[in-house]
Amino acid sequence: MRDKTRFIGSVTAVFAIFTFILTLLAAQTATGQEQVLYNFFNVGDSVNPVAGVISDASGNLYGTTFYSGAYGNGMVFELTPTAGGWEEKVLHSFNPNGIDGFGVTGGLIFDAAGNIYGTTEFGGTGECTNGFGCGTVFELSPSASGDWTETILHDFQGTDGWEVHAGLVMDAAGNLYGTTANGGTYSQGTVFELSPDKNGSWPETTLHNFTGGVDGGVPWGSVTLDSAGNVYGMTSAGGGTSSECKYGCGVVFELSPTTGGHWTGRLLHNFTTLSGDGHYPSTSLIFDAAGNLYGTAGSGGGNGHINGGIVFELMPIAGGKWQEKILHNFNQMGMDGVNPSGTLIFDRSGNLYGVTQSGGSDGHGTAFELTPSADGSWSESILHNFSDNGADGFLPDSALMLDASGNLYGTTASGGHFGLGTVFEIVR
Repeated sequence: MRDKTRFIGSVTAVFAIFTFILTLLAAQTATGQEQVLYNFFNVGDSVNPVAGVISDASGNLYGTTFYSGAYGNGMVFELTPTAGGWEEKVLHSFNPNGIDGFGVTGGLIFDAAGNIYGTTEFGGTGECTNGFGCGTVFELSPSASGDWTETILHDFQGTDGWEVHAGLVMDAAGNLYGTTANGGTYSQGTVFELSPDKNGSWPETTLHNFTGGVDGGVPWGSVTLDSAGNVYGMTSAGGGTSSECKYGCGVVFELSPTTGGHWTGRLLHNFTTLSGDGHYPSTSLIFDAAGNLYGTAGSGGGNGHINGGIVFELMPIAGGKWQEKILHNFNQMGMDGVNPSGTLIFDRSGNLYGVTQSGGSDGHGTAFELTPSADGSWSESILHNFSDNGADGFLPDSALMLDASGNLYGTTASGGHFGLGTVFEIVR
């Protein structure tokens, strides 16, 4: 009986390993064709396009770089498709002159009139402890001649937050919302709103000062809005201490407007409290049509997967609570991606798309798709394994963009022909 038990155990173990290998092979299957649209180059090196791209109605792409430009401190660029390839035009070079901002890590957005809005991590008139200014919110407006004019909408001063890592969102009334990763009352970051007035100014309102405690701290990603005007986001720290996260693993929060212009906060999920949950989320959340929230955490995860990160869903349940479901654990021990870094996006069929900073067959990151099944499970497909081969880019760090044909666009912070990053397309 003992030998039979050993035999059954051995067969079970072999079958489990076989199933695991098949799962990895399925995850490796690339279902998209990637092509590099543009290779960044600069005499001074270090272009570093860490934010993604957006598109106008004509199919032109717009994005930012952390370095390069006329002053070496970053730029906003436009890429236009031509018969000979994609041509770059610099719309604005950030100037570290104590007035302009510089150091862009967040993505851009358009308004209905075609103006562009974004944030800078440093610069401006504020004096923060980093010695590089506190950061800004800016607008770029096009003219009939094709030039673009920058307007500084807000200079952070430290007390209202500083070090803006993420981009902005705009509501139907034209108000802008975002986060700062530092500063505020408790030096743990803020959520802010900028509202245009009839005089052309943009007064700022601080919606929440994070304490670093139960309410979280250091929000790295931006926020998202629901139809009622509530604000949702994540913090990369706080929520309480644990053996896995000394300063907390982060939280998901909701801010709701109340009478008198005040806002009240509510904790939807605490990553610190559940074993096998994700750690340190640094991206933004997205909604599905049913009102469920989806996001990523760059590390953590369970089921034998070692700190590869997760994709999760939060579903509202009775009593005003939210229940988490882990849709995918990224696996450091196989060919899966590791450390999901960009905010997720949906297609019209309900599939999710994102990127990982590392992992994959070449160890330099992946673009992935998660597809829901009728039984509630989600299956992963690797669309592209990024490679440091001198041609492809690597280290994707931002959200993908989906066009009407289902093709995906994004940036890599490194790689390409000059090693300074790329803009790529994955054709579906």
